[in-house]
Amino acid sequence: MDAASLYHWGVVGMGIAAVFVFPSLFFITAPYGRHARAGWGPTMPARAGWIAMELPAPIGFAWVYSLGPHAGEIVPMMFLALFELHYLQRTLVFPLLMRSSGKRNPIAAVLMAAVFNVVNASLNALAVSHVRMYEPSWLADPRFIVGCLLFVTGFAVNLHSDAILRALRKPGEVGYKIPRGGAHRWVSSPNYLGEIVEWVGWALATWSAAGLAFAVFTIANLAPRAVSNHRWYHEKFADYPSERRALVPGLW
Repeated sequence: MDAASLYHWGVVGMGIAAVFVFPSLFFITAPYGRHARAGWGPTMPARAGWIAMELPAPIGFAWVYSLGPHAGEIVPMMFLALFELHYLQRTLVFPLLMRSSGKRNPIAAVLMAAVFNVVNASLNALAVSHVRMYEPSWLADPRFIVGCLLFVTGFAVNLHSDAILRALRKPGEVGYKIPRGGAHRWVSSPNYLGEIVEWVGWALATWSAAGLAFAVFTIANLAPRAVSNHRWYHEKFADYPSERRALVPGLW
């Protein structure tokens, strides 16, 4: 099967997966973080698990990208930089900053995430360095400009929201507190909102089927978890701000 066929069927497969993942996660909350629980088999340290599931993305994207006929062109190189910016931060910086305090993640969940990252990174690398051909003029196209602005904005919201969550507990403290400030003023999971905005921006900037599939899957994966987080906060804290929404300010 050639690259074009792999790309086509991979994108179709990701779209089908999103259709099943979205409703399923309203009933089965992914067992990590505040939703960690027994019954998911062997576990591993949370920090090591995070690195293991994220690392395939920057490596896989870079490798598949490097094999593409357009890898040396300016626009694809911009997309390489954006993708690696996100995933190197998530792979190397985020887990080193996280306060895991003995938490563990199910190996099954780590493996599922790693498989997704391999497939998704490969498809998006195929899109920007094999399948699509971008003229240098694409850098001035409104889709590229707006998409990149969305990507950078979402990335900043994601980083700032995570920093607020980390600062809630002082070294040695355990338990959970109500996060305040930043985009937490409006939604319970602004880190997820930021990541969704990022990949919607990526889909717009790359104007590719793989980018669209990634954005749709990100929403299908994170929106139900944001609802679970919102419900958890209300159950945990009697004084949780009633004006906050789960994911979309003022709406939902």
